[in-house]
Amino acid sequence: MAQRGDPPRLRQYVAARARLVGSGLGVGFLLGSLGMAGWTLYTGDARSSEATVFALGALVFGFGLLGWSGSILAGRGIEAMQEHMDTRSNWTERDSRRAMARLCGGGGGIMVGTSVVAALF
Repeated sequence: MAQRGDPPRLRQYVAARARLVGSGLGVGFLLGSLGMAGWTLYTGDARSSEATVFALGALVFGFGLLGWSGSILAGRGIEAMQEHMDTRSNWTERDSRRAMARLCGGGGGIMVGTSVVAALF
């Protein structure tokens, strides 16, 4: 049982996940904003810049989502294979899921950042 003054376990769980995805979202927002502004200055066409940078963000998001689900489906099997083959790799399912969640946040941030800058142009 939690001690008085300790945050509830659910709050800790949600806060850790929000930090993980939120950090990717923040970096992605910055990249999307700068990418949209830079590509618009380079090409002179805001609409095609928005479509291009947004599509790249969607690609990153999709790759992260696919990798995350693949980590869940095959992660334990890959860990068992590495242990059996004695590869001395530090790859774990947990680390893979964390990396893919960060990629999903980054891709989402790129899409949001692109949309915000496009609305300003």
